[in-house]
Amino acid sequence: MARRGKNRFPDRIEQVRITGLADKGFCVGKTPEGMTVFVEDVAPGDVVDVRPFRKKKKLLFAAPTRFIKRSSERVEPFCQHFGVCGGCKWQHFGYTGQLREKERMVHDAFARIGKVEVEQWEPILGSTEIQYYRNKLEFGCANRRWLTTEEIGTDIDNEVPVIGFHKAGAYDKLIQIEHCHLQHGPSNELRNGLRALAAELGVTFFDMRERHGLLRQLMVRTTTTGQCMLVVAFFADERETITRFLDAALERFGTAISSLFYCINPKVNEYLMDLEMVHYAGTDYVTERLGHVAFRIGPKSFFQTNSVQAERLYAIAADYAGLTGTENVYDLYTGIGSIALYLANRCRQVVGIEEIAAAIDDAHVNAALNGVTNATFYAGDVRAILTEEFAATHGRPDVLLTDPPRAGMHPKVVDMLLQLAAPRLVYVSCNPATQARDLALLAEKYVVERARPVDMFPHTSHVESVVSLRLRNL
Repeated sequence: MARRGKNRFPDRIEQVRITGLADKGFCVGKTPEGMTVFVEDVAPGDVVDVRPFRKKKKLLFAAPTRFIKRSSERVEPFCQHFGVCGGCKWQHFGYTGQLREKERMVHDAFARIGKVEVEQWEPILGSTEIQYYRNKLEFGCANRRWLTTEEIGTDIDNEVPVIGFHKAGAYDKLIQIEHCHLQHGPSNELRNGLRALAAELGVTFFDMRERHGLLRQLMVRTTTTGQCMLVVAFFADERETITRFLDAALERFGTAISSLFYCINPKVNEYLMDLEMVHYAGTDYVTERLGHVAFRIGPKSFFQTNSVQAERLYAIAADYAGLTGTENVYDLYTGIGSIALYLANRCRQVVGIEEIAAAIDDAHVNAALNGVTNATFYAGDVRAILTEEFAATHGRPDVLLTDPPRAGMHPKVVDMLLQLAAPRLVYVSCNPATQARDLALLAEKYVVERARPVDMFPHTSHVESVVSLRLRNL
């Protein structure tokens, strides 16, 4: 029987053929009649009957009810929490297939959204590691664990302290993570050890509904240089208990912790970057290297989450920039200046712009750390800073590199790029859809020479892409 009302859709759809990956853990499916359905918990190559559960605009979302055929590209997930935890949605789909689908996503976005012609497509660059590739994870703490459907009604006790991840779409449901395959180093040891230590010491865990309890969040940063930063967030400034807990943590795990911070988070949300970070022990930073450049990373620093793959991404950007040592380079949305500093020894000068002032503070520190004297950084909105007057002061760019957030560039920024008319643009993006939109606008003056997708996050739908553009009629 069909649903009634504005968002009417059928109760069941049969013989849906799954054709590709989509965003947020869904796959694209086609009915025998050619209707598109987005289906969760399936893989490309599956054929399933589905039950629709939501209609958004003209898009239909569904869950499988019966598998008629299973994909030949399915693999056994390596994580015990797969299917319950909200991360790593594609563990059940082979990595070769993931790369193929991500490459298709970028090609489709350029063709469908931007109608962009690319002179030379280069193959997707897969991650060298598909496990333990992240250098930063944030965990929630709670005084009770979420029970799966299978666990409800059993004798499993949910009134136990938990450190783990939120169930997808549920702020008050926390999954106890025994072993996470995303982060190398002492991450798992610290998370599980701190949970046991807090229980031993009688430190209370946060209650997300009633809003009481002390231990609220953990952030763990690790580096390829073997260092580890731990940030502990508490709900209230109960100094005596905090000191007792952190001292015990250092005594038990001190050899694993290079840098220890804590903060107080009494807010409704779990965002930590607007809170005061209190340095408690060890260094006040950890050090990472990307190729020839060293970076000091603090508790609030923005840094590429996959260090090894970030270096390979920057190498592609450097290749696309075609630097000879004489160029004036602009780096928009520079963050902590990571790409700018990576390119500094290959150009005459580089000028970076970033909206977040704290990131620019990090850029200055890292420039000094690496002895870079030809890099200048500005904090502020790119729209406001990048002007004709700015170009008159710093010289018009020979190469302009842009790495905007997922929303892409503001139209006014695109207009300014067209006015500056740098002979070469390099556009790094974490969202092929907005990149394709911006490339369509830049087509007024630019030709897309080369493009290459890059996978930074295996087992997820995220994909980056790097594009090289040249000014027309050069």
